[in-house]
Amino acid sequence: MTSDDGVPAPGHGYRKGPVLLRRGQVPATTTDQHLLAGPGNTDWLHGDPWRVMRIQSEFVEGFGALAEVGPAVSVFGSARTKPDHPDYAMAVEVGRGLVEAGYAVITGGGPGIMEAANKGASEAGGLSVGLGIELPFEQGMNPYVDLGVNFRYFFARKTMFVKYAEGFVVLPGGFGTFDELFEALTLVQTHKVTGFPLVLVGRDYWTGLLDWLRSAVLGRGMIGEIDLELITLVDDPRDAVAHVVERSAALRAEQEAVREEAEAETAAADAGSGRTRPDAPPTPA
Repeated sequence: MTSDDGVPAPGHGYRKGPVLLRRGQVPATTTDQHLLAGPGNTDWLHGDPWRVMRIQSEFVEGFGALAEVGPAVSVFGSARTKPDHPDYAMAVEVGRGLVEAGYAVITGGGPGIMEAANKGASEAGGLSVGLGIELPFEQGMNPYVDLGVNFRYFFARKTMFVKYAEGFVVLPGGFGTFDELFEALTLVQTHKVTGFPLVLVGRDYWTGLLDWLRSAVLGRGMIGEIDLELITLVDDPRDAVAHVVERSAALRAEQEAVREEAEAETAAADAGSGRTRPDAPPTPA
């Protein structure tokens, strides 16, 4: 399927770096599979060092493409959700609400919840970003993505989701969504990233998981009570957006207070030692 000018229509075909493949050309294995395969022979000795260059290029391209996105929120959810499902409508509202609150919207660029969030962002006139991934089946970038970047490696793509987002909104999804959710939780829990907001949308879907975390996981001491406070559960997309906005504002205020305190301590230490900061104005004679 092509557009009127002969360009492949968005959302159709399989991307492998800059190459578009369809039907019989779609490979049965992925670049990640080759990277993670065990050393059955010595080919890895010659191939893996060169893969480092490709991995480096993915980070460079991603950083370059997303550097000027501005404030953004990553939205996750199932690729299998159909447009007539209530979850799809919720994701559209999330995307629209985030744009109206001043954020760009970042998704995995695929169909389902990802498409819905990109659709809401695009229709609201905001920046709609898609971070695609090489998979052994055709998926392609959905037609509502304004800025799309395709990745071969999951870990490079996941870095972009975190680096350029001020928060995560997670709608119902499967293993991929769980992976993204728990990676975000781990990064916040271990202070690898600043404690940005993480919102689950859909009580009927997520309550069972949270009950298990409170009973089995917390009950065995695998996590602390405070770790559960990292997650906010809502039903209304407007509440999800409101929490992101409130938490982001509070976080910025906290960071500003820490910066001002550090500057005051430095100034006091300089004054006590008689040192003058390089950027301080000259003392009058």
